[in-house]
Amino acid sequence: MSRRVVITGLGVFSPVGKNPAEFFDNLMAGKSGIGHLQSDFTEKLSIRIAAQVPEYHPADHFSRIKLSGIERFSQFALIAADQAVKDAQLELAEHELPRAGVYMGTGMGGASTLEEGYIEVFQRDIPRIKPLSVLLGMNNAASSHLSLAYHLQGSNVTYSTACSSSAIAIGEACRKIRHGYADVMLAGGSEAMLTHGIMKAWEALRTLALEDPSDPAASCKPFAKNRSGLVLGEGAAILVLEDAVRAVRRGARIYAEIAGYDCSSDASHITKPHAAGQTRAILNALRDAGMQPQDIHYINAHGTATLAGDIEETKAIKQAFGEHAFRVPVSSTKSMHGHLMGATGAVEFMAAVLALQHHAIPPTINLHQPDPECDLDYVPNTGRRNVELHAVMSNSFAFGGSNAVLIAKRFDKQ
Repeated sequence: MSRRVVITGLGVFSPVGKNPAEFFDNLMAGKSGIGHLQSDFTEKLSIRIAAQVPEYHPADHFSRIKLSGIERFSQFALIAADQAVKDAQLELAEHELPRAGVYMGTGMGGASTLEEGYIEVFQRDIPRIKPLSVLLGMNNAASSHLSLAYHLQGSNVTYSTACSSSAIAIGEACRKIRHGYADVMLAGGSEAMLTHGIMKAWEALRTLALEDPSDPAASCKPFAKNRSGLVLGEGAAILVLEDAVRAVRRGARIYAEIAGYDCSSDASHITKPHAAGQTRAILNALRDAGMQPQDIHYINAHGTATLAGDIEETKAIKQAFGEHAFRVPVSSTKSMHGHLMGATGAVEFMAAVLALQHHAIPPTINLHQPDPECDLDYVPNTGRRNVELHAVMSNSFAFGGSNAVLIAKRFDKQ
């Protein structure tokens, strides 16, 4: 059994926009959400830039009682899911709930709760920490809260494969519907890891971008010769996926059809990306979609702005696309919203879906000095409008060599 799967609802809460319209408008305008980290520990860091959700006040969204039981990453997921469900005008009858579920991705789940617990036990020697620490900090907390919020009784699964987590969550949710095991899925990712300890750990790994001396907002420079690394971000993106027949029958607005998905493992190194493994994921996704390289009209790249990563992704696109690699526009929206780790695949796939809807391609900002080894069309600095787009691709390539590729296309009822 193979059914078509469509996207009927979108929700996003990110450094560059707190809803899909604001998010895409700011991407097209080249607006950066990167800046100085606003925190009481910032002065203790060597790298002091990040992509934070601006002016976020939890009490504006949740009651005090509710906040006692939901961590920051779960809060982001609930806000994005509320947008997506309302956008889809999704109403499920009692008998439909067992065939509706949640697939989420996250890298470090309730990072701030875990860090707070360590501080209380090992630094302050407090004998009893928060009773809900385990429930707040567990990686599947966000997906569980979504299941509870909407009474979804189908599969409730969390993927944690670093930077490809939410792309895999979306792809596997698609397969769940495609093969007849579900009719509706909430799928996406959430991340909130901008804590003191995690920022210090990333500093030690030496992959974070140096602050641009003239403008902190310009610190992330994917595919540029003067790039220096990634910028950590936070936020969430949730999509409503449905069986196409169900969506058409109820008169839902359909953003796009998920045409292809697959994943691969580099099986070569825990941190160094490998073009061959990425190429396999791209080709497998194309095969799953029944498409050729020339059928893809835009690629939202993983594009982290690390020295090795951008070169390897460029190689992978060339290996998979051949001569078409030089004709297809490729951009990294991480230049604006930063790297949301476990949530980044969902955020970037949403950017690609919105590009498809609006016939517009967001730019790679801060690309003023091209790297000769990164020689594709990276849509430098200025977005493009009125572009004919029929199918788009989103790449997510993670530490551990976990690669995932998603393809969306315009929905045709026939």
